[in-house]
Amino acid sequence: MRIDQFLKVARIVKRRSVAKELCDSGAVKVNGQSAKPSREVREGDVVEIDTLTRFLKVKVLKVPKRKNVSKREAKELCQILEDRKKDIRDIIDLI
Repeated sequence: MRIDQFLKVARIVKRRSVAKELCDSGAVKVNGQSAKPSREVREGDVVEIDTLTRFLKVKVLKVPKRKNVSKREAKELCQILEDRKKDIRDIIDLI
């Protein structure tokens, strides 16, 4: 499954277009490497999403065979390794 589709199915982002934009901007890494939206994701991969306000690191536990899964199934697709909001002062320092 493509990384942009996986992020949407796992309910990490709300829309696939948003996931695609994150990948295109370099905010998404898979196993430490920048990921294009078409990058295939596999079980065991570590996905990092680094935006201005949040850093999220998850481990892929299962890749669904379908594009739509239930809310309960979506929770079982990945394990959150790190989830932190960035301090407003860090954001201002970047600007």
